[in-house]
Parts: sequence; C-alpha cells; structure tokens
Amino acid sequence: MGVAQVSGHVASWDELGQRRPPAGTASLLDLDPDLGQLLDEQRRDAARAELRVRLLRLPRGEWTGGALSASDSCHLGLLVIEGALVREVVLADTISSELLGPGDLIRPWGPDGAPRLLGQQTQWQVLADAKLAVLTRGFGTAVSRYPEVSAMLIDRIDDRAERLATLKAIGQLNSVERRLVALFWHLAERWGRMTGDGVVVPLTLSHRLLGELVGARRPTVSTALAGLSREGRLVRRGSGDWLLADAPEDTPVHRVVAHRRRLLADRPPQRRLAAGRA
Repeated sequence: MGVAQVSGHVASWDELGQRRPPAGTASLLDLDPDLGQLLDEQRRDAARAELRVRLLRLPRGEWTGGALSASDSCHLGLLVIEGALVREVVLADTISSELLGPGDLIRPWGPDGAPRLLGQQTQWQVLADAKLAVLTRGFGTAVSRYPEVSAMLIDRIDDRAERLATLKAIGQLNSVERRLVALFWHLAERWGRMTGDGVVVPLTLSHRLLGELVGARRPTVSTALAGLSREGRLVRRGSGDWLLADAPEDTPVHRVVAHRRRLLADRPPQRRLAAGRA
C-alpha cells in the first residue's frame, strides 16, 4: 500500500480515498477558485462543501512521483496548487523537460506494463516547495455530480497539451537565441509580471534546464544568453530572475499546407507487404 506525506503526517492512500474525508482536508474550490467559474452560486456553495481534498507537500529536490504507482489506479491525479516542478523525459543521452506550476493536473503513476519501445524514462524535480491537491477515487465520485468542475479540469489538461505543442514549436526555431527569447515570452504569459524596465519572469532557471526546454546543449545556451544579455534583450538579474526588455517576435504565419499523404493506407497489411515485395 502506497503512502504519501500529507499535511504534516504520513497518510495511506486508503485513508485518502475514503468516501467521507477525514479531518485536515481543504475545499478544492477555495484552493483553486477558477475551477468553479461555470457553477451558479447555489451549486458553487454545494461543491465547495463537498469537493474536499488532502494536500501533498513536496520539498525542493528530486521527487519519485512514480512511487505513487502503488496507489489505487482509480485516483484521478494531483493538482498543483503552489510551487514549480519539472517533468524530465530521459531518452538516450538527451533530456526533454516540461515546466509545471499552479493549475496543472498531473498523474505521475500509470498502468503497469505500458510498452516503452524507446526505453525512455521519466524523472521529477521540485524547483520550489510545492503543494498539490490529491484527487482521490472518492473525489472522482464526488466530482461526477459537478460536470462543470470536471469540464474545467479537462480544460487544464488541454491547456497543458497546448503549452507542450508551443514548446515543441519553439524548439524548431532556427537559432538558439530565437528559441530562448520565444521561450521566455511563452513563460511570461503565465509567470511574468510587468515592471518599469520590462517583463520579469521570476523563475531561477539554470542554463542546463533552459537547454532541456528549448532543445539545445548547455554550452550553446550559455553563449546565446551572453549575447542576448549584451544586447539588453534578455538579462538575468542578481536575484536570479529574468528581465525581458525586448518585444516578442512578430512574424507572419505562413499558410498551412495540407498533408497530401495518408498516415494509414487503406489496404490491409497483407496487401501492403505483397506490394512491397513486388
């Protein structure tokens, strides 16, 4: 039976999954009010009282999120309330990272035996002390009575997929300088704050992590950042955060050319094989 450090004590996943939540829980809508924006006032009050969660607190450092695989596979997942985490996918000698923060819904466990033909591995790092809401099996039963909240949770998953697609597009820009500037404007949409000098992104991101986010090696990132700093476009301040003094790149969107080839042929595999031999 899996365990987790929850609200200062070790609680079993069986306890977390009880239908009647024990003392020490919090209302999900108090922790994340945006999840209730589709509810009318009466249903919002009812959901605030019924949708209660325990909190999982994570200190900075490596986190073995996969250890939660021993929990009930019907638990929905974990919703980030505070802090910052990095999900790293290790493939051969390359690491690709995803930055996660408040509002992100994650599920660091999954069904056993899922095929990994490439042999990739997943690692988790906590960059800033994090607080996560545990969405248990019991929560899943309760939230089924509030499809408005379920819709907002699905929106969170969709938002995360959109950010990953944007990150993939950034990684295909034709210079590391362009990738870094685009990355920081992308991060500024969520984390940034406006100042008299420009937009500040209050994240102490290392050159190694930036390379993992934009698809470049650390030395190349260091060289590109030095050039951007000299030009005053992207400057790392003494506090460790980043100042964006340059406007985001404004380039025309080229017309999308439709794919002409089918991804899957209409012929059955046997005929494709025969045609190949012919």
